[in-house]
Amino acid sequence: MFMKLWAGRFSKEADERVNDFNSSIRFDCRMFAQDITGSMAHAQMLADQGIIAADDARKIREGLAGILEDLKSGALAFDPQAEDIHMFVEQELTRRIGDAGKRLHTARSRNDQVALDLRLYLREEILQIQALISELLETLVSLAKEHLNTIMPGYTHLQRAQPITLAHHFMAYANMLMRDMGRLKDAASRMEECPLGCGALAGVTYPIDREATAAALGFSRPMANSLDGVSDRDYAVELCCAFALLMTHLSRFSEEIILWCSWEFKFIELDDAFATGSSIMPQKKNPDVTELIRGKTGRVTGDLVTLLTMMKGIPLAYNKDMQEDKESIFDAVDTVKLCLRTFTPMLRTMRVLKENMRTAAAKGFLNATDCADYLTKKGVPFRDAYKVTGSLVAQCIEKGLTLETLPLEDYQKAHPLFDETIYPAIALDTCVSCRTSQGGPAPSSVEKQIALAEAFLQGCQKEENHG
Repeated sequence: MFMKLWAGRFSKEADERVNDFNSSIRFDCRMFAQDITGSMAHAQMLADQGIIAADDARKIREGLAGILEDLKSGALAFDPQAEDIHMFVEQELTRRIGDAGKRLHTARSRNDQVALDLRLYLREEILQIQALISELLETLVSLAKEHLNTIMPGYTHLQRAQPITLAHHFMAYANMLMRDMGRLKDAASRMEECPLGCGALAGVTYPIDREATAAALGFSRPMANSLDGVSDRDYAVELCCAFALLMTHLSRFSEEIILWCSWEFKFIELDDAFATGSSIMPQKKNPDVTELIRGKTGRVTGDLVTLLTMMKGIPLAYNKDMQEDKESIFDAVDTVKLCLRTFTPMLRTMRVLKENMRTAAAKGFLNATDCADYLTKKGVPFRDAYKVTGSLVAQCIEKGLTLETLPLEDYQKAHPLFDETIYPAIALDTCVSCRTSQGGPAPSSVEKQIALAEAFLQGCQKEENHG
């Protein structure tokens, strides 16, 4: 039976239902490595400051190292009767090394301890998620290079609008992912402050060295205010917001893949390894991966709303409500990693049906803007050219023609500046290749976008190597 750390004040045991309700060991146990790492740094600082004996600190560190090794190997299991990971580790330590273990919690509260553990854990998870985003970004860049000349319809309002290339489309998502990486990096920069030493809320009465523990744990500095140190969860909220935006981007991409692999579009074919079938309809090939990502996006958004709602009414400093932060942010972390690990290989292995994309781009008057631009470049005001082109589109619809097949005499009836050069001007390849403006779909423009993404990835790699 685990003794409560706060047992001295109470005259009877807590009701078993309260123990179960209060316990967090089932989910905060994942922070065992961070909890032990923080405790080892704390013990060393206590000895360096003469607060505990050096021999006790040595026993504590050796005992903690043994617990860490046993937990990693599976030789030691978490006890579900423990209130939380902090109590489990401390009481296991005391069982192993005796009274020296009871000195570990000197000049420390679980309030600053859990704040430290969560920051350490999330900093490590950010690095893993950034690596997964980089892998997806590399995949998009590779696919964009392959499809510089793969023409497809660009859409607004889910209506065919103007011709673009698949490479241009892929690079739109590449830019979203680069912003996602920036947000994660920005969120991580605000985790550079160490809360250890803030105590319960008002610091401690011992001559601790917070700069030393911050440095030992890889932080830039201690948190400046002890009340803020134990009650701040901005970093978790901010990180979850970045996750929710990342998932929103994955969800938008997933929605398009769902459309593209339908018979109504048939722009792509998913690899059999990343699709599922139906229990009753033998012809079905379902994009379940992308549908689940679309659904799980709501889950991560819900995690963000949980964190914001949990924090909005909490007075300073620590309150038990804040125990709820971990399940939400842990779920967001797990969901983002799961989705990225599945989405990237699915994208890499899908087959692009280029001819279907081009055929779709040839329909729907996607070159109407180019037709209007043809007149504008000959001096006709754009609004007038727009009106003339609109009337030509109406004629085509009435006659069952396209702008490419509309006779020249019909063009010239609409405006005398039309001549035989209208046809090459509104050809699909021309419509795409002439859009050389910065950020546009012309292959030369997309190549520059690819170069920017590759430079971004190289910068990320340098930072990772430097770190």
